[in-house]
Amino acid sequence: MELIQLVIGGVASGCIYGLVALGFVLIYKATEGVNFAQGDMMMLGAFVALGLVNSDYGALAFVPGVILAAAIMGGVGYGIDRLVVRQIIGQPQFALVILTIALGFVLRFAAGTIWGFSPLVLETPFAGQHMEIAGIIIGYEDMVTIIVTALLTLLLWVFFGFTRIGLAAQAASQNQMAAYIVGVPVHRINSLIWGLSGVVSTIAGVLYASKGAIDPNIGLLGIKAFAAAVIGGFGSLPGALLGGILIGVVEPVAARYLPGGISQMSPYIIMLAVLVTRPNGLFAQIYAKKV
Repeated sequence: MELIQLVIGGVASGCIYGLVALGFVLIYKATEGVNFAQGDMMMLGAFVALGLVNSDYGALAFVPGVILAAAIMGGVGYGIDRLVVRQIIGQPQFALVILTIALGFVLRFAAGTIWGFSPLVLETPFAGQHMEIAGIIIGYEDMVTIIVTALLTLLLWVFFGFTRIGLAAQAASQNQMAAYIVGVPVHRINSLIWGLSGVVSTIAGVLYASKGAIDPNIGLLGIKAFAAAVIGGFGSLPGALLGGILIGVVEPVAARYLPGGISQMSPYIIMLAVLVTRPNGLFAQIYAKKV
């Protein structure tokens, strides 16, 4: 019974890791770049939602406030690509790595300046509520997290597989010059994907905040999410989610049944094992690159 309880909580936490990992994968699928500020965008999205929803700051109901926060962070993501990332086009990928790491520091400082560095709690309509099934207690926040994550992953899979913008984004990642020649607005597509990544990050941040207090340092969760993306395979949306769930389940189980400290190392132990045995990830989608 205890193990089942740990697994359910781990799946909910893993869904949040998976959503942040989806942000990594979104940008990688479109640009073959990695945004190491993804966790900090999640953090900022959570604070923007808090500023709109909490009675001490805003006056919006929960759902409209979250939708507006997602739209704002979509604009932030679009602007980051349009005004910052686009300026280093043509530079080595290492330049984007350094740029996004620096951007993460800027976002954490900005959030701390506006909302402070003390933990804050997002007001949600399902806080503290739970249901009991056969002696297993399931919090409403865990149920909402799992359901929203599953729906969002499905929508993103449909977006990339069956919409013109999604197919254009994949074409641009294969060969940007060829995509541009045949009429794909590569720069605009990249900015839209960054915007979509901001929306996904905000939803992840709100779900994380529904389970506990938030502060600017929760952006460091992006490190675990990066491990989840690597484990699942950087080109796979379902793989990113499953990688996050794997980490989310292993952590509490390891904390309960294994020696102290193992749970903190477990995401990176799993990532190392995957890189050694399956360098492309457990659920990688390997395609021949078209040139």
